[in-house]
Amino acid sequence: MSEQEDLLPRHIAIIMDGNGRWAKQRHQPRFMGHRAGVKAVENIVKHCIDRGISVLSLFAFSSENWRRPTKEVKLLMELFSLALKRQAKRLHENNIKLNIIGDISRFSASLQKQIQDAEQLTINNTGLTVNIAANYGGRWDITNSVRQLAEQVKSGALQPEDITEDSISAGLTTAKIIEPDLFIRTGGEQRISNFLLWQLAYTEFFFADTLWPDFNSDELDSAITSFCQRERRFGKTSEQIQGQEDA
Repeated sequence: MSEQEDLLPRHIAIIMDGNGRWAKQRHQPRFMGHRAGVKAVENIVKHCIDRGISVLSLFAFSSENWRRPTKEVKLLMELFSLALKRQAKRLHENNIKLNIIGDISRFSASLQKQIQDAEQLTINNTGLTVNIAANYGGRWDITNSVRQLAEQVKSGALQPEDITEDSISAGLTTAKIIEPDLFIRTGGEQRISNFLLWQLAYTEFFFADTLWPDFNSDELDSAITSFCQRERRFGKTSEQIQGQEDA
């Protein structure tokens, strides 16, 4: 690839959409699409390592997904558990750090234990960080942070006027993670769907028609190339940005 390394996104966030439609196109049950989606995750993780990406965040299960048919939710939980069982050791061997972001309290005790064990196993790894958003919602994340600040105000430890954007950010599940540079959604839909609402404020968006199980390294490279061709101004003018580059 020709992009300079310093132009690459450090953090890529992805909504992996289209598993069910992928299965339907093949006259298969939706669950088969989710299984194929797990394989796509493995390939994208590998390619992120090859490209030198620092952080990859994947939206696996939203807080709204509990509304899906009970059987599908049950199968998704089983698939999540199986993926953790099979992949945790492999992630560790490849120096990958795993974080599960979201409210895991609704998961079974055994799945919570698996999550904690996998995170603990990889906690000191220094390579790619993979965040899996599970039972996650952006509004929940912000509300939870604000609630913590409200408790501090209530106790007298914090004054309302001392609440800042930084203090809200510090209470989010992603507090210690750099904000996403590039957001990708597969499957043709063009919305955020309550994913990382606070964190995506200045993120570049890329929407792909490709269904998630078919999203491969070439597709990811197309998104990265698009990102590298954009001018990120963060509220400044193009002239200011060019001046910084010339300095």
